[in-house]
Amino acid sequence: MARITLGTQVYDALRDLLIAGGLAPGERLSLRTVAERLGTSMMPAREAVSRLVADEALEVLPNRAVRVPVITLDKFRELTRVRIAVEGFAAAEAARAVGPGALAAIQAHDAAFRHEVRSPEPDLERAMRANRDLHFAVYEAAGLPSLVAIIEGLWLRIGPVLNLDMRSSPRRLAEGGAQAHHAALVAALAAGDAEGARAALSADIAGSAAFIETTGRLAP
Repeated sequence: MARITLGTQVYDALRDLLIAGGLAPGERLSLRTVAERLGTSMMPAREAVSRLVADEALEVLPNRAVRVPVITLDKFRELTRVRIAVEGFAAAEAARAVGPGALAAIQAHDAAFRHEVRSPEPDLERAMRANRDLHFAVYEAAGLPSLVAIIEGLWLRIGPVLNLDMRSSPRRLAEGGAQAHHAALVAALAAGDAEGARAALSADIAGSAAFIETTGRLAP
């Protein structure tokens, strides 16, 4: 029983890394690397990787190596369209349902992200996590757990690609527009403006996607 619990903990940790963009497209992982990185043994690492392969968040190569999938341009565009529809809907629902406590948490994540954007030496890892935390605090505020699970599945596949935007450079972080989109989103949530929240969230996703397409790092 302890092994299963530990395997689930490793799975959750790896899942969090993928969703937060902590692993890059094409990055290879060995079971030993996973075990060492997460401070565990090989068996729970193997269990976690197998589950993530089943989730299509990792893939096994012909030589049995495991890597983060490289998304094609067509698949990226497909996922972007789905994200705008699903996550935009979640933002609209959040504007209708958000309470004072949830709004305060969202504002705190927004402030953490803005701090990194404005810092002369931003911590890109913290910026990525603040971005992830902000988005998911919004989605959770919608009060629809099934919707959050769907979005988590999307981010498992898109998270590694998002680091092409957030990690590109401190200048990109400052000039990328995410800060303005986040501010518009938070303002719409505070005002209970469902369509404003949907528009701000959609613009945030679309702006990031447009930049990522210019990097040339998506597979043809």
